[in-house]
Amino acid sequence: MIQNAFVMFATWHNVLAIFSGMVIGVIVGCIPGMTGAMAVALVLPFTFHLSPLIAILLLVSIYKGAIYGGSISAILIKTPGTPAAAATVMDGYALAEKGQAGKALYMALYASAFADFTSNLALIFFTGFIANFALRFGPPEFFTLICFALTVVAGVSEKSLAKGLISAGMGLFLVSVGIDAVYGTERFSFGNANLMAGLNFIPVLIGLFALPEIVANCVETVKDYAKAADANDSRVTWADFKRCFKTILRGSAIGTVLGAIPGIGSAPSAFVAYGEARRHAKHPETWGKGELEGVAAAESGNNGTCGSSLIPLLSLGVPGDAITGIILGAFMMHGLLPGPLLFQENGTIVYALFMGIMLTSAMMLLVGHFCIRSFAGITKIPKRILFPAVLVLCFYGCYAINNSMFDVLVMTCIGGLGYLMNCWKIPVAPFVIAFVLGPLLEDNLRRSLLMSDGSYAIFLRSPICWFFGAMFFVALFYVYRQRRAERKRVA
Repeated sequence: MIQNAFVMFATWHNVLAIFSGMVIGVIVGCIPGMTGAMAVALVLPFTFHLSPLIAILLLVSIYKGAIYGGSISAILIKTPGTPAAAATVMDGYALAEKGQAGKALYMALYASAFADFTSNLALIFFTGFIANFALRFGPPEFFTLICFALTVVAGVSEKSLAKGLISAGMGLFLVSVGIDAVYGTERFSFGNANLMAGLNFIPVLIGLFALPEIVANCVETVKDYAKAADANDSRVTWADFKRCFKTILRGSAIGTVLGAIPGIGSAPSAFVAYGEARRHAKHPETWGKGELEGVAAAESGNNGTCGSSLIPLLSLGVPGDAITGIILGAFMMHGLLPGPLLFQENGTIVYALFMGIMLTSAMMLLVGHFCIRSFAGITKIPKRILFPAVLVLCFYGCYAINNSMFDVLVMTCIGGLGYLMNCWKIPVAPFVIAFVLGPLLEDNLRRSLLMSDGSYAIFLRSPICWFFGAMFFVALFYVYRQRRAERKRVA
């Protein structure tokens, strides 16, 4: 069967599909507002007349390329191309301002490719084991996991924990806007139909990161980017990669496990990996100010989900997120039904698909190197030219999501809020983390309490709950000890 699978895969059509998909994905990922799900959905109709293997490899490559591509704009212009790159902004753009944009871009590429390769191996060798583990996650397990992930808020609150909690509180408040997912009641919509669906993540993300930077540089006297950062002048050395290897390995493992759990996604995985890496760092005070390990942690965390997100899809027929849901449609469109019988009835196609998925990691390195050299010129564009172009791109990206000017209004309002937060020295990172994790926190809390008729004992029902609950309190103790040491040092 494996020999037949290799014969089926070893054609230039499959390699071209992987290359084309990766290029499309990276370019789409670079454009703020153009998400990977949008790209996969747009290409899906064009795969109807292709063979099942070519079609699925093309869509999977677009998915992986988009997750990586978001880091390029996050590092160069402080605008995450995709939600998965939100954590990359914190240290990636700071490195670019120090003149080390190339170092950040290459570390993002290497960490992404390594994490993707690790995730692909897990998909091939541990599909059954990880799928069974993922099935053990119910609402209580999800809730304790998200509580543990939220402890990273304290770590990215910079000097003032109170301001960090205020920022996180604003993020949680904005998440509550819209229709309640449990009872279907309206919250803070004020009768506006546009608010019933809640606030879209992309306009909020662009408004929070890109607009304040543009406004601040319009108000102040600015210098040209050419002197601030040149992507060709800084490379990742072997010593840099060796120093970050443990972080990449940890982030890859976190992304692989969380990616196999339906409903988590790449953005929360990136923040969990970032938080864990910061907790294990020797100098956590440098994080958020241009730490190369921060880029490695975020990118290994989000790209580690790419391969493992296909585990529940192939083994159980359950899509883990919106993109894998679209890929599930591609399987069914070509007469393939994911699930336990897929390996028995179409084993040759599955093994050929595994071979193609392994090639995507190498293709990511190839396309990534080319894109870094191509986009390096962005760092040499004067800000008086770059920022108006970025502003137009932001407005276009927000409008293109739903063809709605309301999303543009949301981006503008959040941009004003972000500028005020910068003026008052309120950190933005806790806001983003709370906004990403807030829906998962609330939904799983309420579902758990509905399951137990209001009893909180349900959060102690399984070893998974115990583990993440214990990690939550350990993280709080670590944060308390770290803050106390900082106060003593300042005194």
